[in-house]
Amino acid sequence: MKKQLFGILFLIGSGALHGQVFDVVLSNGRVIDPESGLDAVRDIGIRGKRIAAISSARLHGRTEVNVRGLVVSPGFIDLHSHGQDDENYHYKAHDGVTTALELEIGVSPVAEWYRSREGRALVNFGASSGHVPARMAVMHDTGDFLPRDEAAHRIATDEETLSIVNAVRRGLDDGAIGIGFGIAYVPTAPRQEIYRLFQLAAEKHVPVFVHMRGGVPNEPNSGAIPALQEVIADAAVTGVSLHVVHLTSVAARLTPVCLQMIEGARKHGIDVTTEMYPYTASASRIESAIFDDWEKRTGNSYHDLQWSATGERLTAETFAKYRKQGGSVISHTLPEAALRAGIQSPIVMIASDGRLAEGKGHPRGAGTFARVLGIYVREQKLISLTEALRRITLMPAQRLEASVPAMRNKGRIKVGADADLVAFDPNRIIDKATFENPAQYSEGIQHVLVNGVFVVREGRFVEGVYPGIGLRTK
Repeated sequence: MKKQLFGILFLIGSGALHGQVFDVVLSNGRVIDPESGLDAVRDIGIRGKRIAAISSARLHGRTEVNVRGLVVSPGFIDLHSHGQDDENYHYKAHDGVTTALELEIGVSPVAEWYRSREGRALVNFGASSGHVPARMAVMHDTGDFLPRDEAAHRIATDEETLSIVNAVRRGLDDGAIGIGFGIAYVPTAPRQEIYRLFQLAAEKHVPVFVHMRGGVPNEPNSGAIPALQEVIADAAVTGVSLHVVHLTSVAARLTPVCLQMIEGARKHGIDVTTEMYPYTASASRIESAIFDDWEKRTGNSYHDLQWSATGERLTAETFAKYRKQGGSVISHTLPEAALRAGIQSPIVMIASDGRLAEGKGHPRGAGTFARVLGIYVREQKLISLTEALRRITLMPAQRLEASVPAMRNKGRIKVGADADLVAFDPNRIIDKATFENPAQYSEGIQHVLVNGVFVVREGRFVEGVYPGIGLRTK
């Protein structure tokens, strides 16, 4: 009924559009809008940065692109994207991403981070005010991106804790998208420190984005269930909106029960959401706290670890060597059953957790979204195309729109919405990035527009355009 109504409305309005000339027209595409339920062949007219018309009749534009046979959807929104530079934005665009946000670890100082990207970004960008970078700065940690000494292994003094909270507060005052937490990377951070920052987020009416505590050496009962209980309890007593990042990678075999806990919390009025990436391997910095006492604590083998720079599997000797050196390592430790449970759950969004550096890293940095649409939608049929698109467009936008006004016009195809659009071939879309060679663009994504500007056209990058804007709470 909803689809029929849309068809009637577009036909009625087609006369009013006759004679209008738009800046860009995408014609004859299968337009899928997860919010309205529209799934039909339509022309889309774009004027400036916005969608100006959606019509079942022919539209005319200064630039017209025939997208017959392609799906046209809202641009994909990646809530968990560590690669915030031009190299990574190119891989994101070729994977259909039009908005890439650093919300888990976050940044500090915030104002400087945004300023350095204005007018220089291929896609839309944004960040949280990060607990981890604030703690590293206050405690003079020597780590690169993640803590490796003081912030990871020492309890902050009362004075340092106040400085950390104030640094995070300044980031929120500068428009950061909530507060980011990597609690597993700072295992000495007391629960009171985390709770205090949840209170700050509630005071400022912004969400928290949390990598929960991992299995911490010398701390009993520190697995996924008590870690999730901690952050759900903090959300319940503060009223803050909670987003648990990459649930499958921290819960592993306990993913089904953790999903039940999140569903239960939601049914009882707690605002909690979660995400995952579609791989059975995680990645992080080998010098970080999550690799302390690796074999003893996790029950995994050094051979489960793959050094990103060379692709080699580790031994006790190379593990010790690289721990001292520092760098990116991939952990092949996540069960397929956890991945499938996450993919099939309607409450789980998709996010990449991706970052490539000079072409090295985890393939999720280049192929996350095409992988979901190619493997889990087309090949394995675990979820439908419309459901997958909902979880990579509308759901992430809705997660943020209460505190980030700009997100109310993203993740949708409707008149007045931002012209962040992707046109892809549902029969060809697939990830090409591998663990051995992650620096490979996804295939099947033909056109990508960011704020009405083509950044990918006919499967190729458009040079010299930087239409991405910074997204803030104000």
